[in-house]
Amino acid sequence: MRLLLCLAEHAGEVVSIEELLDQVWPGVTVTQDSVYQSVTSLRRLLGDDPKQPAYIATVPRLGYRLVASVSPWSEPRNAASLLIAAATLVVLCLAGVGVLMFRSNNSNRAAPLQAKSIAVLPFQDLTEEMNQEPFADGMTVELIDRLSKVPGLRVHAPMSPAKLKGKHFSVIDMAKMLEVAYVVDGSVRKSGGRLRVAARLLRGDNESVVWSNTYDRPAGDILTVQDDIAGAVTRALARFY
Repeated sequence: MRLLLCLAEHAGEVVSIEELLDQVWPGVTVTQDSVYQSVTSLRRLLGDDPKQPAYIATVPRLGYRLVASVSPWSEPRNAASLLIAAATLVVLCLAGVGVLMFRSNNSNRAAPLQAKSIAVLPFQDLTEEMNQEPFADGMTVELIDRLSKVPGLRVHAPMSPAKLKGKHFSVIDMAKMLEVAYVVDGSVRKSGGRLRVAARLLRGDNESVVWSNTYDRPAGDILTVQDDIAGAVTRALARFY
């Protein structure tokens, strides 16, 4: 939300990575990966396509720009409108609490039944030129293949990125739809002659991050890089099962 608000305050303008770090994470020491992962999560929540953005556009080597229209908040014109708005807000808040409690209670009962199940979402191409999609897709397939060899772990079949394009699915939605307890997502970036792959393991019932890591490798033999990183991620995730 802080990221979205920051971009909205500078709607139409390019906001650099450094500015986002200063304004969204003030007083906290984080790396640029926090920005990249947050933008990826925000795009997924908005159902935004980074190649044809309706909300957040990547400006190569400069930062990000909110391309959606932004208008100021309009105050209610009279007391009756204010009361209606307040009552609606209270109802929505109570309904939200009820949904969260329902999800929490039901996830606590259902999680043990599918504790050893996982799905790997298509890795995102976050390179400035957006020309590493084949590598990102290969990274996804390689990781699925490695995880499927972990004894006792049920791995969902690969998902086509085309099925997700332009649609809004949260991690909770995906986990429920695929009937898995955990979800892995990731991204690929490139700087000069090096590739950086970020991967995360998230709980399917509440989207909390269980594990995350980044891997930097020379952009040489792509197959070797995919195999190396997939093996490292699999070894890291295996301890959770």
